[in-house]
Amino acid sequence: MNVEEIKKIIESSPNLSTALGMEFISTPDDDMCMARMRVDERNRQPFGFLSGGASLALAENLAGVGSSAICPGKICVGINVSGSHVKAVVEGDTVTATAKLVQKGRKLHVWTVDVRDSAGELISTVQVTNYVISPKKQ
Repeated sequence: MNVEEIKKIIESSPNLSTALGMEFISTPDDDMCMARMRVDERNRQPFGFLSGGASLALAENLAGVGSSAICPGKICVGINVSGSHVKAVVEGDTVTATAKLVQKGRKLHVWTVDVRDSAGELISTVQVTNYVISPKKQ
Protein backbone atom coordinates (compact mmCIF):
# COMPACT_ATOMS: atom_id res chain seq x y z
CA MET A 1 0.00 0.00 0.00
CA ASN A 2 1.43 3.33 -1.05
CA VAL A 3 1.14 5.85 1.80
CA GLU A 4 3.47 8.53 0.39
CA GLU A 5 0.71 11.09 -0.33
CA ILE A 6 -0.75 10.66 3.16
CA LYS A 7 2.74 11.08 4.67
CA LYS A 8 3.02 14.46 2.94
CA ILE A 9 -0.26 15.57 4.55
CA ILE A 10 0.85 14.33 7.99
CA GLU A 11 4.27 15.98 7.76
CA SER A 12 2.79 19.33 6.63
CA SER A 13 1.66 20.41 10.11
CA PRO A 14 2.10 19.50 13.78
CA ASN A 15 -0.13 16.61 14.90
CA LEU A 16 -0.14 13.57 17.18
CA SER A 17 1.73 11.38 14.70
CA THR A 18 4.66 13.78 14.41
CA ALA A 19 4.60 14.64 18.13
CA LEU A 20 5.03 10.98 19.11
CA GLY A 21 7.65 10.27 16.42
CA MET A 22 5.67 7.98 14.09
CA GLU A 23 7.16 7.12 10.69
CA PHE A 24 4.77 5.58 8.13
CA ILE A 25 6.00 3.04 5.58
CA SER A 26 4.56 1.89 2.24
CA THR A 27 4.42 -1.84 1.52
CA PRO A 28 3.99 -3.86 -1.69
CA ASP A 29 0.74 -5.35 -0.33
CA ASP A 30 -2.52 -3.57 -1.22
CA ASP A 31 -4.11 -4.38 2.14
CA MET A 32 -1.20 -3.68 4.50
CA CYS A 33 0.86 -0.73 5.73
CA MET A 34 3.49 -0.24 8.41
CA ALA A 35 4.86 2.33 10.83
CA ARG A 36 7.85 2.66 13.16
CA MET A 37 8.22 4.60 16.37
CA ARG A 38 11.28 4.91 18.57
CA VAL A 39 10.51 4.67 22.28
CA ASP A 40 11.71 7.94 23.80
CA GLU A 41 10.66 10.80 26.08
CA ARG A 42 7.73 11.65 23.76
CA ASN A 43 5.90 8.34 24.14
CA ARG A 44 7.13 6.59 27.28
CA GLN A 45 5.75 6.29 30.78
CA PRO A 46 7.64 7.96 33.66
CA PHE A 47 9.13 4.49 34.36
CA GLY A 48 10.88 4.28 30.98
CA PHE A 49 8.48 1.89 29.18
CA LEU A 50 6.44 2.57 26.05
CA SER A 51 3.06 3.95 27.11
CA GLY A 52 0.10 1.72 26.28
CA GLY A 53 -1.69 4.84 25.10
CA ALA A 54 1.13 5.55 22.67
CA SER A 55 0.83 2.00 21.30
CA LEU A 56 -2.90 2.52 20.76
CA ALA A 57 -2.24 5.92 19.17
CA LEU A 58 0.29 4.31 16.81
CA ALA A 59 -2.22 1.63 15.82
CA GLU A 60 -5.11 4.07 15.31
CA ASN A 61 -3.00 6.53 13.33
CA LEU A 62 -1.57 3.75 11.15
CA ALA A 63 -5.03 2.34 10.39
CA GLY A 64 -6.14 5.88 9.55
CA VAL A 65 -3.22 6.27 7.16
CA GLY A 66 -4.19 2.98 5.52
CA SER A 67 -7.85 3.91 5.14
CA SER A 68 -6.88 7.32 3.76
CA ALA A 69 -4.52 5.72 1.25
CA ILE A 70 -7.23 3.45 -0.16
CA CYS A 71 -9.89 6.21 -0.12
CA PRO A 72 -8.23 9.32 -1.60
CA GLY A 73 -10.21 12.50 -1.04
CA LYS A 74 -12.10 11.05 1.92
CA ILE A 75 -11.71 11.76 5.63
CA CYS A 76 -11.08 8.61 7.68
CA VAL A 77 -11.56 8.73 11.45
CA GLY A 78 -11.23 6.06 14.11
CA ILE A 79 -14.51 5.21 15.81
CA ASN A 80 -13.37 2.21 17.83
CA VAL A 81 -9.96 1.15 19.09
CA SER A 82 -9.46 -1.92 21.26
CA GLY A 83 -6.14 -3.43 22.19
CA SER A 84 -4.25 -5.76 24.44
CA HIS A 85 -0.70 -5.09 25.63
CA VAL A 86 1.24 -8.29 26.19
CA LYS A 87 4.83 -7.13 26.75
CA ALA A 88 6.70 -4.01 27.83
CA VAL A 89 9.21 -2.15 25.66
CA VAL A 90 12.01 -0.09 27.20
CA GLU A 91 13.10 3.38 26.15
CA GLY A 92 15.65 3.26 23.34
CA ASP A 93 13.99 0.39 21.48
CA THR A 94 11.97 0.86 18.29
CA VAL A 95 8.54 -0.65 17.71
CA THR A 96 7.11 -1.56 14.32
CA ALA A 97 3.38 -1.70 13.69
CA THR A 98 1.87 -3.72 10.86
CA ALA A 99 -1.74 -2.97 9.91
CA LYS A 100 -3.76 -5.50 7.92
CA LEU A 101 -7.11 -4.57 6.41
CA VAL A 102 -9.71 -7.08 7.61
CA GLN A 103 -12.86 -5.55 6.09
CA LYS A 104 -13.28 -2.73 3.58
CA GLY A 105 -16.80 -1.42 3.30
CA ARG A 106 -18.05 1.82 1.75
CA LYS A 107 -18.26 3.56 5.13
CA LEU A 108 -16.42 1.27 7.58
CA HIS A 109 -12.95 -0.26 7.52
CA VAL A 110 -11.73 -2.77 10.10
CA TRP A 111 -8.00 -3.20 10.68
CA THR A 112 -5.89 -5.51 12.83
CA VAL A 113 -2.62 -3.93 13.95
CA ASP A 114 0.25 -5.83 15.58
CA VAL A 115 2.97 -3.85 17.33
CA ARG A 116 6.33 -5.61 17.75
CA ASP A 117 9.65 -4.69 19.35
CA SER A 118 13.00 -4.73 17.53
CA ALA A 119 13.40 -8.43 18.33
CA GLY A 120 10.09 -9.15 16.56
CA GLU A 121 8.22 -10.00 19.76
CA LEU A 122 4.56 -9.05 20.01
CA ILE A 123 3.97 -6.01 22.23
CA SER A 124 0.34 -5.13 21.48
CA THR A 125 -2.43 -6.33 19.24
CA VAL A 126 -5.08 -3.78 18.33
CA GLN A 127 -8.32 -3.74 16.35
CA VAL A 128 -9.31 -0.41 14.78
CA THR A 129 -12.58 0.52 13.07
CA ASN A 130 -12.51 3.60 10.85
CA TYR A 131 -15.45 5.59 9.55
CA VAL A 132 -15.03 6.96 6.01
CA ILE A 133 -16.52 10.42 5.46
CA SER A 134 -16.98 12.45 2.29
CA PRO A 135 -15.84 16.02 2.93
CA LYS A 136 -18.54 18.68 2.74
CA LYS A 137 -18.44 20.81 -0.37
CA GLN A 138 -17.79 24.46 0.32
